[in-house]
Amino acid sequence: MAALNITCKGAAKCVPADPGKMLLPFQEDWRSDRSRIKLAEKSRQIGWTWTDALDSMETCVGRELDVWVSSRDELQAKLYIDDAAQWAKTYQAGADALGLVDILDEQGKSHQAQVLRFPGGQAIHSLSSSPDAQAGKRGTRKLDEFALHKDPRRLYAIAYPGITWGGQLSIFSTHRGRHNFFNKLVEEIREGGNPKKISLHRVTLQDALEQGLLYKLQQRLPAGDERLEMDEADYFDYIRGGCADEESFQQEYMCIPADDASAFLSYDLIDPCTYPLAEDWERTPRELADAVDDLYVGVDVGRTKDLTVIWVMQRSGGLMLTRAMVTLSKLTFTQQEHILYEFLGLPRMRRCCIDSTGLGMQLAERAQERFGKYRIEAVNFSGPVKEELAYPVRSAFEDRTLRIPNDKDLESDLRSIRKTTTAAGNIRFEAERGENGHADRFWALGLSLHAAKNTAAPAEAVNI
Repeated sequence: MAALNITCKGAAKCVPADPGKMLLPFQEDWRSDRSRIKLAEKSRQIGWTWTDALDSMETCVGRELDVWVSSRDELQAKLYIDDAAQWAKTYQAGADALGLVDILDEQGKSHQAQVLRFPGGQAIHSLSSSPDAQAGKRGTRKLDEFALHKDPRRLYAIAYPGITWGGQLSIFSTHRGRHNFFNKLVEEIREGGNPKKISLHRVTLQDALEQGLLYKLQQRLPAGDERLEMDEADYFDYIRGGCADEESFQQEYMCIPADDASAFLSYDLIDPCTYPLAEDWERTPRELADAVDDLYVGVDVGRTKDLTVIWVMQRSGGLMLTRAMVTLSKLTFTQQEHILYEFLGLPRMRRCCIDSTGLGMQLAERAQERFGKYRIEAVNFSGPVKEELAYPVRSAFEDRTLRIPNDKDLESDLRSIRKTTTAAGNIRFEAERGENGHADRFWALGLSLHAAKNTAAPAEAVNI
């Protein structure tokens, strides 16, 4: 990647061409683009949705069209309306936030939408991710974080006919792998002759910084925030250093889609098994004490460089539901045991598999002494054992029998696993060691599923 081209490095910080304007050049370009279909591949956290909410407000007031926004989930739908309401207040547009309203699709099924209505009767309807909610509606369409929807291709197919009688289709998102339909649209525009006549925008973090993003950000930061002393190059390095890995940074901030071909788990497998952001999935040991379904635990052990990860699964019908994913860094083994034993002592805890390789041997042996070998299995990570753990993880994703947290560090771990074949024909599963561990969450997940698989032995009663 080319070095960050900040011409004012070492001098005054970069500022927008007109600091009095609310929009930076890339934001104004998006707002003023009246193409029938427009698409943006963009960096995270550069004020894009905020800008698009202004465009939606102006569409309702100035162009007298309804706007239908498809957001990733209920939380994002509400945030979009909050942004639009703030713009309406700024421009004294007299909008009325109606909260959640039931919207019917073409089949008569009800969907909930956050609604902001204007005096002329036009409204912004911010819906969650269901493509069916877009069916049969007229007016401008906005597909927010398009690549992160469960089925982007179907969402596009349903949304596009809605602009037949007027309005605009706006698509904007960060990338989500090379095989995602969002990237296919981008490739079609650039390399396939652009048959859909889509207006393409591309704004990386570097682009946004060069146009004054940091200046705008620093106007909102509280006194004492370390970013107040940064210039653009410092901030670029600050964001890059905080990402889970380089792949995440390139995809989330530099508009370079990740290569699914080399990953053991693709985004298409991971996404359908991820809890929605607003779902309350996590349970404490106290909350799990009254559980009626069986619990299974996997523990990948670390001490200094790597993490110790405790993964708690609950079997519910045909699904394996994550109920806890505890990451421990640089704790003593005594401290780790105290946290782990709260889960191992639960009445419905049927089996636990602990990484007993190297440092994990002590933790596994002591847990067996206390809870019994029927309930605690020590797993030594050899090559064949890793293979035995890895494939069931992928199978669970393929069968969609798994639910996992919506967590960027977890996603990075899952994506970091690579399957390679040695010259002798042996299969190896490897991951680069990064700031957030060494695929520790992946292996803890694999161990928890392995624990649920090996339940033939009866569980021993344990007095805590």
